[in-house]
Amino acid sequence: MFADGHLAKLRPANLDASAGAKDEVAWIVAQIRERWPDVEIWLRADSGFCREELMAWCEKNRVDYVFGLARNSRLEAEIKEQMAEAEAKSKESGKPERIFKELRHRTRKSWSRERRVVAKAEHLPKGANPRFIVTSLTRETIEAQRLYENIYCARGEMENRIKECQLDLFADRTSAASLRANQLRLWFASLAYVLVTALRRLSLAGTELAQATAGTIRLKLLKLGALVTVSVRRIKIAIASTCPLKDIFAVAHRRLCLPAT
Repeated sequence: MFADGHLAKLRPANLDASAGAKDEVAWIVAQIRERWPDVEIWLRADSGFCREELMAWCEKNRVDYVFGLARNSRLEAEIKEQMAEAEAKSKESGKPERIFKELRHRTRKSWSRERRVVAKAEHLPKGANPRFIVTSLTRETIEAQRLYENIYCARGEMENRIKECQLDLFADRTSAASLRANQLRLWFASLAYVLVTALRRLSLAGTELAQATAGTIRLKLLKLGALVTVSVRRIKIAIASTCPLKDIFAVAHRRLCLPAT
């Protein structure tokens, strides 16, 4: 399912994290390019999606990528000097210190070619914290530190939105006996997320809930006690006059009911 930038697909737990990702990305990119043929597309993901199949597809289809890259002894050996320098600076300052280094790297078996890798040699007060990313973007397009800090690390905000869907709208409640039933549960939660975020975007701008999470909107604006009266001609919903956010409720209702222009 893909709606309003939201893709929800349940898979068995015994698959690789990236299984099926290439086909899903290809479908999404095709939809984007159908409307904006020349748009520049950057794909960002953690190390679970750093796979040859997906990277090679991106390189052949004008899609740039920034993926996390799992560290290993070969990569760590490349930044040994930078790690020592960062450790010395951290001990002197008492604060986290980081140094960035450009690498050209290729795995022994899985990668078809050498690729640009950016290494973050970081030392925290609690210890070493080396990190790596691999990208198709050139050094001329974006330099190492900005690529890591401004582009790759920004994925955390998207992960917060995924957690919002899982925790606030129960997308993680997949305890039915069959995969199909659990997929339906996930779709319901995902549709709820799309609707709540649309409500926030279209109806809550300028209110105290303009930046609220889906859980807060659900609790304060939607989860209300009311008296429902059904007659032949209408269904009447009476909400208590002491409702704390009745003014915001009225604003949201009015904005949703305005005719489209």
